[in-house]
Amino acid sequence: MSKMVQIVIFGASGDLTARKLIPALFHSFCNQFFTDPIQIVGVARRSWDQENFRQQLKNKIDLSLLDPRSSKRYWTQFIQKINYFQIDLSDRQGYFQLADYLREIADGSCQRIFYLAIKPDLFLPTVTGLSKAGLLEKKDGISARIVIEKPFGNNLASAKKLNLELSNLINEKQLYRIDHYLGKETVQNILSFRFRNAFVEPLWNQRYVKLIQISVCENSLVGERAGYYDSSGALRDMVQNHLLQLIALVAMEAPASLEGDAIRNEKVKVLESLRCPTAMGKPEQHVVRGQYNGYLSEKGIDKGSATESYIACRTYIDNWRWGSVPFVIRTGKGLRHRFTSITIHFVMPPHNLFGSWQHKQTQPNNITLRIQPQEGIDISFDVKEPSSPQTMRSAKLSFEYEEFFEHPTPDAYQRLLQDVILGDQSLFIRSDEVEACWVWADSLRNMMNSQPLYNYETGSWGPNISNTLFGDEAFSWVMSVN
Repeated sequence: MSKMVQIVIFGASGDLTARKLIPALFHSFCNQFFTDPIQIVGVARRSWDQENFRQQLKNKIDLSLLDPRSSKRYWTQFIQKINYFQIDLSDRQGYFQLADYLREIADGSCQRIFYLAIKPDLFLPTVTGLSKAGLLEKKDGISARIVIEKPFGNNLASAKKLNLELSNLINEKQLYRIDHYLGKETVQNILSFRFRNAFVEPLWNQRYVKLIQISVCENSLVGERAGYYDSSGALRDMVQNHLLQLIALVAMEAPASLEGDAIRNEKVKVLESLRCPTAMGKPEQHVVRGQYNGYLSEKGIDKGSATESYIACRTYIDNWRWGSVPFVIRTGKGLRHRFTSITIHFVMPPHNLFGSWQHKQTQPNNITLRIQPQEGIDISFDVKEPSSPQTMRSAKLSFEYEEFFEHPTPDAYQRLLQDVILGDQSLFIRSDEVEACWVWADSLRNMMNSQPLYNYETGSWGPNISNTLFGDEAFSWVMSVN
């Protein structure tokens, strides 16, 4: 008998469900990923019935963005697999009623996945409710799996407390802490690009790399997330998770295998080797924080808020591979363009035969990994102009994912949800990984709180003073991924 997959989405009335989770599951359905029967159960407080919920999803989903191969027939089949259950998450009895409902609609052996797209303060009460209702017990050799959205804690102490309390209810193998950045094909390709290509890996160390810069730039403002964002800021919202994950993938050693814990073991080693910000000397040489003009006028923002909407930082990884190589990172809202990229700048040859090099603002030899929106890889280098012995011009070799593979890269949530169903934790964050990130992020917050909060115009690249983080080196921030 085939095993049914029940995907239960808490917080199903939110935009994440309609704009990310349901489309991701629909793509997988159209691509025949599901070899077993599936059921999707939306759970929320709204007093909808099944048809109301399906109509709400249909109203929010932009069907034109879905897989062009997904005919009306596929959508008609898929929507019939979506159910709805009303529950107040503070009502203990409601979890027992949910358990009865899920067992009633299940057909035989069942793999249950609970996706918690809810407020962080509801994570523990919800898992507790599921546990007491018997929904986390192993049955027919199958354990339930729980997916938790960020933020996982708001500092080291709260993350440790949540890890401990959850470990009393479920084991680490059941818990999937999701960071959607890790589901992006271009992020996953960092490891294959590094460890599969013979011309790359030998150069990926302190002997040949001068500096690495990582940018996660957003042109949007805080918008409807203002209330959450003002209590979080760029450090907690982006640096502690997305940016540190990118650093870990760029800097990690080759894992013994592609098994989940083998990869995560190497990432943790990097995160634990990050130099403590408070040990980096003068704060002004290592961190810049800013706030866009108009931030205080946003609805839901405290009028006296000193929350940063921009942060740039210079840090180091104290291990044998990376020695004293600076990692310069930045993220911000209200910037000129939206893009995410990683640029590896290489050490130049020791003797300068070509005079024009000394006039360049940046070193010519670099590799840029374009994460979004134009996914690809660029290799930049200098070439000599014809008939001129010393005049050099920059050239670039580019690889475009969409052009090469002739179709868009899959959405991050599609890949991550498929991995949850398969039980693959490679792209999910382990408890010690979370805590290592918070150790560093808390230290950086303590350092930067003593620093000025610089204002910057929306549509700019943030505070100009962030360029000083490159020190005396002839580097500048990457301005786009075109």
